[in-house]
Amino acid sequence: MFKLLKKLSKRDLLFALICVCLVAFQVWLDLKLPDYMTEITRLVQTSGSKMGDILKQGGFMLLCAVGSLISAIIVGYFAALISASFSRKLRKEIFDHTLGFGMDEIKDFSTSSLITRTTNDVTQIEMVIAMGLQMLIKAPIMAVWAISKIVNKSMEWSALTGGCVVILLTTVIILMIIVLPRFKIVQKLIDKINGVTRENLTGIRVIHAFNAEDFQLERFEEVNDKLTRTQLFNQRCFAILNPVMNLVMHFLTLGIYFIGAYLIMDASMTDKITLFGNMVVFTSYGMQVIMSFLMLAMIFMMWPRAQVSAGRINEVLDRKTSIKDGQITEGNKNALGTIEFRNVSFKYPDADEYLLKNISFKVNRGETVALIGSTGSGKSTLINLIPRFYDVTDGEVLVDGVNVKQYKLASLHSKLGYVAQKAFMFNETVHDNVAYGDNHKETTEAKVKDAIRIAQADEFVNKMEGGMEAHIARGGTNISGGQKQRLAIARAIAYDPEIYIFDDSFSALDYKTDSTLRKELKEYTKDATSIIVAQRIGTILNADKIIVLDRGECVGIGKHQELMKNCEVYKEIALSQLSKEELDNA
Repeated sequence: MFKLLKKLSKRDLLFALICVCLVAFQVWLDLKLPDYMTEITRLVQTSGSKMGDILKQGGFMLLCAVGSLISAIIVGYFAALISASFSRKLRKEIFDHTLGFGMDEIKDFSTSSLITRTTNDVTQIEMVIAMGLQMLIKAPIMAVWAISKIVNKSMEWSALTGGCVVILLTTVIILMIIVLPRFKIVQKLIDKINGVTRENLTGIRVIHAFNAEDFQLERFEEVNDKLTRTQLFNQRCFAILNPVMNLVMHFLTLGIYFIGAYLIMDASMTDKITLFGNMVVFTSYGMQVIMSFLMLAMIFMMWPRAQVSAGRINEVLDRKTSIKDGQITEGNKNALGTIEFRNVSFKYPDADEYLLKNISFKVNRGETVALIGSTGSGKSTLINLIPRFYDVTDGEVLVDGVNVKQYKLASLHSKLGYVAQKAFMFNETVHDNVAYGDNHKETTEAKVKDAIRIAQADEFVNKMEGGMEAHIARGGTNISGGQKQRLAIARAIAYDPEIYIFDDSFSALDYKTDSTLRKELKEYTKDATSIIVAQRIGTILNADKIIVLDRGECVGIGKHQELMKNCEVYKEIALSQLSKEELDNA
């Protein structure tokens, strides 16, 4: 928690110092009230006292109350300002840090958990800061000041007040011991319920298609019931504090008057008025002492949950990405548009076996190279090494003649137009989805229109209400799979990169659209390098070079006709899709 609080800015610390001063002033005003009350009590019981003197003391009490109120309002404003500003910066830092994660780091934190840490966990810390600036500062000042006021009044009353404080603190400590372990469970259950809810909403079509509503409802209810039971237990434990607090406060008041009655009864006539005034003052100060310890107790009950949340946030912020940023922004000008794999082997960090083994090939500028192989042969993993979604285990990958590890990530990504295997659409317009990204080149309206036309997306885009300004739902749920793929390809084209990477990006297109799109794309990107991962032989027949993968190894490199003669794996894949006559005429 303290590690996060070090992130408070100088402005926030200045405002916190102002809060300390105002809280001290507020406590001084609150503790002056019993003094004026004592004076009023003395004046009422003294013969010859004037009404003006009593009203004067009452006026001072009113001014103290108003001053305390104004101070509390100002402190509340600054506390809200500091906590809200801190949570905004903390959320931004978590989000920025998460964006820098590689695929290995993302796998360690589920999406639902990262959402919870960015929202609920930050809110817990925000609440502690807001309440702490008001209560945590006020409580010790008030407790020490009030105790100093009453310590010499009466040993009996002081002992009674001390006993009440001990009872209150003992209750709080017992509750903390019982409830504290369950705070971490609550946060994990919130992660889980977010995950189940997100999965249900994302997969709602599959759920409806397989009549799995009852099954998903049972999954949700199981997690929801666990969270509810845990929260109910926590709240029931906390509910004990309120009656205990009331009991202690009323018992203290009753005890002060009970002891006071005996003291006044045994006192001489001259001491009775003094004792009575002290009793009235002690009652007020005793309540202040109890309230100050109660405020501390409330903060210490909020603190453990915030501490758990702070630990979860620090887990994210302390996680170092395995993908380190390089220093180079430009490659070798004599090797622009080239990609080279040199003895590349790769395995996932938690895996025992290599997924890719000793892969070597080179792609020259303007060439179209295709990757093909059976499912699980490592095609997508291979191309994910180029933008450094993963780093190679052995060997090296070069772009423009420079090892990708030496590039600044932003510079490397600005060279690549990447179309993922699963096309993703943002909750924006068609135009914004296609013009998405920044590679320091101007994305003009004409470039966006050309990209949509080349990707064969203009036909359905023109039919949509609003055309390029038509809205696309998050994930592209309001358009078909083929339409999403075409818009994703248009996005890469509009990005105008040196190198295009298509990860099985034509699978949802019909043969006619696929053929037309590739012809248009070949003409438009004739000076750019293209790497295509495909399952269809028809998509890659005319590639300048075809690389065949089998169980992570390169078993063939060449053109279509060459591979049909000397690569059994490629021949087997080709014959499973097209007849021998069709392949011979290709």
